[in-house]
Formats: sequence, structure tokens, C-alpha cells
Amino acid sequence: MNTSMKILLALTCAVTLSCGKQSATADLKPITQEKKSAVVATVTWETVIDNSSFASYSAFEAAWNYLYPWGSDHNGTARMYGSTSDHNHIYLNAGVLTLKAARINWNEGNSSSDPYLPIHYHSGAVHAKAQVLVNDQFPDWEVKGDFQAPFVAGSWPAFWLTGVNSWPPESDILEFKGNSTNWQNTFRTWQDVSSILTNVSSPGSWHTYRAWITKVSATDVNIHYYIDGVWKGMHTANFVGKPMYIIINLQMEGSSGSNGPSGDTYYNAKNIYVGRNRVS
Repeated sequence: MNTSMKILLALTCAVTLSCGKQSATADLKPITQEKKSAVVATVTWETVIDNSSFASYSAFEAAWNYLYPWGSDHNGTARMYGSTSDHNHIYLNAGVLTLKAARINWNEGNSSSDPYLPIHYHSGAVHAKAQVLVNDQFPDWEVKGDFQAPFVAGSWPAFWLTGVNSWPPESDILEFKGNSTNWQNTFRTWQDVSSILTNVSSPGSWHTYRAWITKVSATDVNIHYYIDGVWKGMHTANFVGKPMYIIINLQMEGSSGSNGPSGDTYYNAKNIYVGRNRVS
């Protein structure tokens, strides 16, 4: 091969290799950009229940169900009554939900739920159609509301979350047991429970109770508890992937004492709000 041909061949190879590198680099750029865009998540805050769900019975019944998710009885001496045609113990007025407990003077047997106490009251409970489920898609939740809570001995009002498929999980955002101390509890098991106790000045006046729930690992959430905008504490629990009901109820006696009031007891709620972050 003569010198001219060697030079020509060398130039051809150099150009070919150079073009190949440019082509490979050009082909890689859009793939890399696609991968980058694929891992950039969009986080959007969305309202699940807005604060107008007590504006009318139609709005209420679109967002809430009457009674407990499991029926009329639970762990106290009140049996819950209420339906679309029965508003004696669950009723609305000017955007406020009222639950009324009334003592009965006849024998109605015992509660069908543990610890099977005798029924002394008719009262009210409601639960939201929506459920709280912390997972990768919905890592952050806010649950809050304004309440006038009874605190007479024997009254047991609550605003709480509890497991759909098992118990626990449970998160108590508001719970009074016959005095002015509010209990904000997190049940991981029936033996493993954390509690924040706060003395609330005049629980019968309007106060705001709030929980902020955020996913912190594959299994755990942090639950931050607030009263009137003031942070009261935080609990960690293995609640990821466990759906929870949202319940408002006026139970009686049980953990709040055995000598409940002889007259009617009222528990008022308004401005219930539930929201969450959606990751997409």
C-alpha cells in the first residue's frame, strides 16, 4: 500500500470513529433526559372532605354515614341511633353537627361490643365515607375540625381514626373522659400506646383539634397532634398501608366513669376538613 492510500485510509477511519462517537452521544442525551423526567414526581394537595359537609343533609349524606362503621354499639353504655329518617340523636343546624345522648329508663340489654356494658343511653355516631390511607401515592394527610365537647362525668366524646381491616391502628385526635383533659392517643398494639394529655380550658367552647400524618419510612408514619394551632406532640407508628375510618361519636360512661348524667348531653362539630398530598 502506498503512502497516499495509507493517509486516505487513516483519515477515513478517524472520521468514521468521530461520527460514531457523536452519534452515540446524541442518542444517549434524550434517554438520559427521559429518565430524569420520569423520576421527578408531581405533588398536589387535594381536599377529601371540605368544611361544608355539614351545610345540609344532602351534603352530609354525600360525605358521611350514620352510626359506627360496624353498627350501633361500642365500648360504652350508649347505643347509637340515626338514619336518613331519624335525626333525634344526629342532626344539623347552621353548619353544625350535633350528637345528643339521652338517658333511657328501660332495660335495653347490653352492648354487643367488648366489654359488653349495659345500655343506659341513646346517642349518635357518624363516620366518613372517605378513609385515611398513608402510602407512596398519599404520603401526607391532614385531619381536623372544630368541636364543643362535653366534659361532664360519664361523657365520652371522640374524634378519631381506627383501622378498617384490623385494630389497631388507632389515632385519637380528640377524646375527653368525663373531665377537661383531652387525650391524643396512638395505638400500635393494645399494649403499645402513646398518649398526650392536655388540659383544655372550657372544652365546651369551640376549639380546633388537628392531626398531621406523614409517611417517614416504608412502614412508619409520624402523627403530629395540635389543639388550637398549638403543637402538642408527635408519635411514630407503623400505619403505612393500613386504611383507617374517620369517626365522630358521643359514647357514654365506660372509660369516663360509671355515673353518667341523667339529662341530655350534647357534642357539637363543625368545619371538619380532610386533605392529602397526592404524588403522581
